[in-house]
Amino acid sequence: MNDASDLAAFASLLADRTRAAMCLALIDGRAWTAGELAAHAGVARSTATEHLDRLIAGGLLTESRQGRHRYVRLADPGVGELLEDITARLNPALPPPRGLRAATADAALRRGRTCYDHLAGRLGVAVTDALTRDGMLDQRGGCAVTGDGVAWLTDRLGVEPERLRVGRRPLARACLDWTERRPHLGGVAGARVCETFLGRGWVNRIGSGRAVRVSEPGKAALRELLGLTDLD
Repeated sequence: MNDASDLAAFASLLADRTRAAMCLALIDGRAWTAGELAAHAGVARSTATEHLDRLIAGGLLTESRQGRHRYVRLADPGVGELLEDITARLNPALPPPRGLRAATADAALRRGRTCYDHLAGRLGVAVTDALTRDGMLDQRGGCAVTGDGVAWLTDRLGVEPERLRVGRRPLARACLDWTERRPHLGGVAGARVCETFLGRGWVNRIGSGRAVRVSEPGKAALRELLGLTDLD
């Protein structure tokens, strides 16, 4: 019964629209100030602070202070993956976005976005499918990076081998994509792929949100590395 009570208490952290909106905003992996999250959620600064305190105490968020600013972010990659998994299980028959601006933003997120520190949307799924097709990922009964996949990450992408071994986080994890309803690559390998693509300018963020777009150099690189061609 203690486990059941603890689970219910943990679930209650997200059982509030304001707290849920804040967590979803932070799923881009970056740190936000309390004021920015208050504006995003449409609540007063004092109200946002109360909600943030509860999320931090519950282990979903962590905070740091720089000068007079208080910055918060998701506590770890597992929280981002949890939020993406939950979102993917929502009713797929959601109403379409209203207005041109909302529809444009929605289309951009579906085309490509970050899920905490890895790629999601059609772009993330396309990369995952290509890696699986070429024998660098094995998705039979789970998600595992093969020997060829490790070689691709280190030799082709230039990831240092020690950067594929980070604490207890799995090297690869199948993360259910909430727009595509199919898995994209998470875990350390997914983070290194996203980090490399962003660092080399192959993928660029659109504005200040989660949406990303493949650049012209990125299209050439992904065509050469993974045989991907339909990236618009």
